[in-house]
Amino acid sequence: MSNLPDTPHGTAVPATTEGHSDRSLAVPDRFENPGMPPHAPRRADVDPRAAKRAERQVASLFLLSILGTLGFLVAYFAIDPEARGHVPGIGLMSLYHLALGLTLAISLLGIGFGAVHWAKTLMPGEEIAEERHPQRSDEETRDAAAQILSDGYRGAQLHRRPLLLFTAGGALALFALPLAVQVVGGLGPLPGDRLARTHWRQGTRLMVDPAGTPIRPEHVTQGSVFHVMPEGFVGEEAEHELDADELLVAKGKDSVILVRLNPEDIRSQKELDWGYEGIVAYSKVCTHVGCPVALYEQQTHHLLCPCHQSTFDMTDDCKVIFGPAKRPLPQLRISVDEEGYLQAEGDFEEPVGPSYWERG
Repeated sequence: MSNLPDTPHGTAVPATTEGHSDRSLAVPDRFENPGMPPHAPRRADVDPRAAKRAERQVASLFLLSILGTLGFLVAYFAIDPEARGHVPGIGLMSLYHLALGLTLAISLLGIGFGAVHWAKTLMPGEEIAEERHPQRSDEETRDAAAQILSDGYRGAQLHRRPLLLFTAGGALALFALPLAVQVVGGLGPLPGDRLARTHWRQGTRLMVDPAGTPIRPEHVTQGSVFHVMPEGFVGEEAEHELDADELLVAKGKDSVILVRLNPEDIRSQKELDWGYEGIVAYSKVCTHVGCPVALYEQQTHHLLCPCHQSTFDMTDDCKVIFGPAKRPLPQLRISVDEEGYLQAEGDFEEPVGPSYWERG
């Protein structure tokens, strides 16, 4: 047990003896509330001219935010998204993105600086301390909370300074427009039939990817696999004539896998009719999320998507036999042209790749 004496405020703690007197220091169980420092009124609290000047400053900041928002809308529709220019200290950059960034920054900063300046100069500035209390409130407390909100409305001087109310409301209301315009503008332009059509046409030759050479039926031995693209969209000539975006789009929807099967193994008459002597061509774009279906199992004649393991049966219209894909791979009807090269008999009969909500 401790031999230290008890005091009215707790247990005494011995002091160190090195250079100090041998006496006890009392530690109270509870510290008294020191209270708040005296309130120092702001200049706007005592000078009506200073208050009016602060009001004009806050309103000017909100008006600046409104101008920034309107400038954003003008820039969004008026400036060419491909416009480029040299900016000092940065270099060559998109003038479209620069204008959008600056105007949106002005819109945000106007609201932020205006709100802060409003709070610092015109809103109530008294320091308030509130004791903790149970979370559940009685009716009297709820009425008091409603009264506090009402007092806050009056304390912010909104009833006396309609200019602040209108400019702040206008800045906050218009601020949502840049966000809404970007969302709506990002939905367009409408794709039309670009998702439903590829570059395969009647008479388009099947070309080896990436060499860009045509294919004769005798080149496709049983069990062999060819990755093919339409003529004009693969090879060195296509790389010189087409830009990178066109080649990327073609790669994303025109890719086809070509396989020769034993006609006796094919269980679908439509697959036999659309092929040539057991050579069949199917879209290489998975109908789940668009990954390339490029893994062919020669013994089972299954096509496997490496992304999510969707598996398609090449002997039965490439129907799904496993995995998350919901549709078979579309088949490309093929034949042989006058020079003996494999060619397409037209585009796919259905859209390739993943399903989308407009697909009828």
